[in-house]
Amino acid sequence: MGEQPIFSTRAHVFQIDPNTKKNWVPTSKHAVTVSYFYDSTRNVYRIISLDGSKAIINSTITPNMTFTKTSQKFGQWADSRANTVYGLGFSSEHHLSKVTELECVSSQANAVHTHKTELNQTIQELEETLKVKEEEIERLKQEIDNARELQEQRDSLTQKLQEVEIRNKDLEGQLSDLEQRLEKSQNEQEAFRNNLKTLLEILDGKIFELTELRDNLAKLLECS
Repeated sequence: MGEQPIFSTRAHVFQIDPNTKKNWVPTSKHAVTVSYFYDSTRNVYRIISLDGSKAIINSTITPNMTFTKTSQKFGQWADSRANTVYGLGFSSEHHLSKVTELECVSSQANAVHTHKTELNQTIQELEETLKVKEEEIERLKQEIDNARELQEQRDSLTQKLQEVEIRNKDLEGQLSDLEQRLEKSQNEQEAFRNNLKTLLEILDGKIFELTELRDNLAKLLECS
């Protein structure tokens, strides 16, 4: 819809003297139309007044702006953007009260809009923070899964190592048994060789004795 007028009245318009900051300077020779406009697209209120084709008031209402009633028919407000103070003189207290009421409503609406904007910004920041936290949680979950996988691999390797150690102990036992059997076999072979050597020595002695006996018998035969 854009900007639409919501209230109009007539008043004498003044601005504060920029030099003295005290005296009021009239910006119109007679009462002019002063209108309240509302921009629904931007949720902004403005006070606009024209003297012919000249804009003598073009003031956007902000949350920190206050319309002060200084007498029954006169009110004023400071516009920091225009760097001035506006004054309005009305023909009746009723018109002043209506402007005061609209200024209060518009200021509250602007404050609500500002608060809503801040809330939306806060919600957006919280959503971004939540997204970061969720990503961090997912990363931590992945790290936990990786740690569990590594732990499972470690447990599997530990079990395999224990099995290898058990097999090594079995092999060591078998090796020790073989070494004992080999030593026993070597001892038996050494004893067999010694016995064989002794037997050969005995046989040699018997052969020698038989040879002497044969020689003696031969000599006896020759003598007879």
